[in-house]
Amino acid sequence: MNEQQLAHNIANLLERVRLSAEKSQRCADDILLLAVSKTRPEQDIRSAHKCGLREFGESYLQEALDKIEALQDLDLVWHFIGPIQSNKTRPIASNFHWVHSVDRAKIARRLSEQRPPGLPPLQVCLQVNISAEQSKSGVAPEQLPQLAQEVAQLPRLQLRGLMAIPAATQDSLQQRRAFAQLRREFEQLQLQLPGLDTLSMGMSGDMESAIAEGATILRIGSAMFGPRNR
Repeated sequence: MNEQQLAHNIANLLERVRLSAEKSQRCADDILLLAVSKTRPEQDIRSAHKCGLREFGESYLQEALDKIEALQDLDLVWHFIGPIQSNKTRPIASNFHWVHSVDRAKIARRLSEQRPPGLPPLQVCLQVNISAEQSKSGVAPEQLPQLAQEVAQLPRLQLRGLMAIPAATQDSLQQRRAFAQLRREFEQLQLQLPGLDTLSMGMSGDMESAIAEGATILRIGSAMFGPRNR
């Protein structure tokens, strides 16, 4: 994607965030635009960084590791946002700053054990299967409190909050209903774990609904970079 178009898209997105935050009586500065750069070439990330972005989300491990290596000259924060297999935890624990997709105690324990001691704690969110979709990863809401307690006690992780990918819909009422459910789960957990501060929810097609229900991280791909390269 050319730099001018990308700069235009990012400016549009920041304006959408500002207007939505204003409408919900929130501060736009409390909402992070996470650039979902999976399948995107290294040059797109360099261009987005020139536009002021420094936090990038990746789902495909080998592709992400290649980019992290190639972009070491930039001050970037890397978020792993895809499903996690047990045999992939070590490189994730070693190379990322954030992981949004923890949904099992076993995965959390491996990330904690494999996080290099010289690095700060890995920032993690628990992925919740809020729409009960068979095809989606995520812990069931009823199992969330127990998982949160287990993860909060692990020494090399810092539990920050929750993430979800609700069932896709164009209906803003349905979008808000799913995000509101995640927010309620989050608020319940905060009673036991008051340090939680992150709701990773909302993508290109539903970011306004997510902001209205309290999102603090928006995971934006196609509205920033255009249709995904497959």
